[in-house]
Amino acid sequence: MPLHELEPGRFKADFNKRPFQIRHDLVNHPAFTLERLVELARKHPAELVEYNAGDLPLTQDPTKTPRTGLSIEETVKRIREAKSWMVLKRVERDPTYKQALDDCLDQIEPLAPGMRTRRAFIFISSPGSVTPYHIDHEYNFLLQIQGTKTMTIFDPAVLDEQAIERFYRGEHRNLVFDQSLQDQAQTFVLKPGEGVHVPVNAPHYVLVGPEASVSFSITFRTPEGDRRSAVYQVNDKLRRLGLRPRPVGRAPLVDRAKYLGYALYERAQKALGRS
Repeated sequence: MPLHELEPGRFKADFNKRPFQIRHDLVNHPAFTLERLVELARKHPAELVEYNAGDLPLTQDPTKTPRTGLSIEETVKRIREAKSWMVLKRVERDPTYKQALDDCLDQIEPLAPGMRTRRAFIFISSPGSVTPYHIDHEYNFLLQIQGTKTMTIFDPAVLDEQAIERFYRGEHRNLVFDQSLQDQAQTFVLKPGEGVHVPVNAPHYVLVGPEASVSFSITFRTPEGDRRSAVYQVNDKLRRLGLRPRPVGRAPLVDRAKYLGYALYERAQKALGRS
């Protein structure tokens, strides 16, 4: 079994509430050698690859992120000196990585009812690379395979509601980092064989150590998470109409009414599209 230290009691208490560390057995998996990753990068759809220079500030305007001029394949081949950051998205399209994803998430599924939309990502980073301060919408377990990473994770409560609403509106994941919040973070130094759970909407940034890094990110969604996403979208629309919606989670019955209205609207839009 690839994942360790998944005590049901602790998992239930901490899952999607606070980050926690785990261990895994994927370090020597043949799918994560540099040669195999070059092969994957060569055939992976270009629209599912994001890569850029790795020497970035914690606050990065996504429209001004610098590139290195290297191709996707060359970036992976030369990752040790390329000064680059790369993510290969949706690698579960490849049967080998889908098996690795499922082997991990099959262990988690009994502890996370309603698991769906399993996705896998591989992060390949040069020494010293930075992943700027940002948020993600999936339930995430980041597993360190090669090199080291320092991951600094904050509680979603440090963000105002409007920042999260803009993200669910479709704006970029990057956020403006507030240095005054630093003492509220939890920091995890991940070595090969270690991993960390990142709750949904928990802002975080990542610093790569002195060696090239390879990480395997296993993610999924749940009906409850999708309902919360929908309520953030409704609140964004209400706010842009000049209203002041209640924050998500503050009034569960109100959230439910917003979600039902959203679901009916989406169903009507689909029906009109078909007609």
